[in-house]
Amino acid sequence: MLQLTPSQKGAVVEAEVAVAAIRLELLVLRPMTEGARYDLALDTGERLLRLQCKSAWRRGDVLIIPCNTSRHTPRRGYVKTTYTADEIDAIATYSEETDRCYLIPVRDVAGRSAISLRLAATRNNQVLKIHWAHDYQFETSLSRDFGLASDHPSPAGTSSLKAIG
Repeated sequence: MLQLTPSQKGAVVEAEVAVAAIRLELLVLRPMTEGARYDLALDTGERLLRLQCKSAWRRGDVLIIPCNTSRHTPRRGYVKTTYTADEIDAIATYSEETDRCYLIPVRDVAGRSAISLRLAATRNNQVLKIHWAHDYQFETSLSRDFGLASDHPSPAGTSSLKAIG
C-alpha cells in the first residue's frame, strides 16, 4: 500500500471533515492563503466555527490526536505552541481505523500537546477523567458543544443540523 506524506494525510483529514460537514448541510469554507491557525471554517448559519484539522492514530483502544503546532519564525526559528480560543474553536480529526470524524472543542485541548479518546473501557475500569471517543463524534459534538441540533433525517440516513435558539 502506498505511504502518504504528512501533507497528503492532512489533505485526507480535511477532505473527510469537509464531507462530514457537507452531509450535515453545513457550508464549508477554506482560507485562500496559508498561515491561518485554522484549516476549515463551518458556517452554521449563526456563526463560523474555525477548525484545525489533525490526523488521529490508534494505539490499542485509544485514538491519539496531536493538539500542538510547530511553525517557523524569522527570529526564533521553530516554535512549538498549542491552540487557544482566540485562534480556533475546535480540533477536527478523522480516524481511518474507525472511519469516523471527531470534533474536540478548544476548551478541552487548550494548553495540551495531545488528547486521547478512548474507544473501549480501560482494563482497570477507570471512568473518571476519560475522554470517550463517542462523546466527540462529529455530529454529537456539534450538537452538544456548539448548539446545533438534529433537524430531520436526510434521505442518506444522516441528520441535518440547525442552530438551537
